[in-house]
Amino acid sequence: MNHLRSILTLACLASVATASGAQGTGITDIMRAGPRLAPAPTAAPRPPVPNVQRSAEYIVALVNSEPITNTEVQARAVRILRDNPEAARYSRQELMRLVLERLINERAQMQVAKEQGIRVDDIAIDQAEQTVARNNQVSVTDLRRRVAEEGLSQEQFRRELREQLTLIRLRDREIENKIKITDVEVDQFIRDQRSGTNAAIPPNINIAQLLVAVPESASDADVAKLQQRAQGLAQRARAGEDFTKLVQEFSDSPDRASGGAIGMRSAERYPQLLVEATQSTPVNGIAGPVRSAAGFHVLKLLAKSQPNSGDAVVTQTQVRHILLLNDAKRTTAESIAKLNQFKQQVQNGTADFAVLARDNSQDGSAKDGGDLGWARPGQFVPEFEEAMNRLAPGQTSDPLVSRFGVHLIQVVGRRDAKLSQAEQREAARAMLRQKRIAEATETWAQEVRARAYVEMREPPQS
Repeated sequence: MNHLRSILTLACLASVATASGAQGTGITDIMRAGPRLAPAPTAAPRPPVPNVQRSAEYIVALVNSEPITNTEVQARAVRILRDNPEAARYSRQELMRLVLERLINERAQMQVAKEQGIRVDDIAIDQAEQTVARNNQVSVTDLRRRVAEEGLSQEQFRRELREQLTLIRLRDREIENKIKITDVEVDQFIRDQRSGTNAAIPPNINIAQLLVAVPESASDADVAKLQQRAQGLAQRARAGEDFTKLVQEFSDSPDRASGGAIGMRSAERYPQLLVEATQSTPVNGIAGPVRSAAGFHVLKLLAKSQPNSGDAVVTQTQVRHILLLNDAKRTTAESIAKLNQFKQQVQNGTADFAVLARDNSQDGSAKDGGDLGWARPGQFVPEFEEAMNRLAPGQTSDPLVSRFGVHLIQVVGRRDAKLSQAEQREAARAMLRQKRIAEATETWAQEVRARAYVEMREPPQS
């Protein structure tokens, strides 16, 4: 695998072109969406990383007396070039300048987080590491080995996970309460969308995938054979064979039992590789195979619709949960242990999930047995939604650590359904809110940068 798709990429790290801002914000209501965690391994093979000469170590900038070194800038530049080939259009001098500015912003924000006492414990880091491994379809052991091959020690990788999760929580606290979306704004947003003014809003799509996995140790001959196998399966699908049966029999993906369907959701919430591969594919058409870091994907476009149109359809999940809040009375480890006991009781049939939720959950859903209703994609914060989407109806999750506390999640059912008028309005409100959050985050990041004392030293060198 040439590139590990981690939460560092999709949750927080901005592109080089927007180095002056801060991207990837979360919000403090579990009924709304925040930054995306990496959904699936879709990074196409990357070109070789340019060889960057390592020059002598020295301080390039001070942020409130905290140093940033030339080595830090070099290391980030190398990773950006590896993960974002389009960054090669910048001159080396401009790239180093933009990377330095990004590091200054992050350092200033981390200092604010420290002042506010925001902390991310080791359990949350463990969970984040497991999520990265799962999204890359590798074990945690393999993930650690691949991280080392990319030049990061395990300590560095976990430190970066901690920093990015810390920044998410900081941005939650600093930005969330400032965003207010009025009914008038929602009405105008829907009118613009239906008239085509908001033509850039992506459609809702549902894609099913058949994955022919390519082991990292595969030789060129092995890869060629696997590609040929994927092409043969694509031909069988195009010839009219039942795609669901092909997936269930031949796919190497964990979702094969469900026929490989990912679910009806905004194209923005799909891996870019899958969206691009099916962009010109008609509904029920077959695309691929396309290559990703995980292997070869054969794709079927199951459905496509425009959000807030009369026929808008999404995959909804009926879900309930038990939430134990982060507080001084109980540690995260104690909350996990308690929820593990609840899960065991539910699985043994000695306790009912709804009763446990009613008696123990520390949020407003407790009175309803933890029921959060039928949820549309994007309604929950990413860490909650990612865990929910991995569950089949009737399954109960392991304890999930989120920015709010620790959850036990149970999926009751799933359905593809048209959104009601009220649901369409809430979906529109969420899209508008995300847009406003991105704008507010940019402004907030600039304010944090302006308040920091930054002393520029010798320019970074590559």
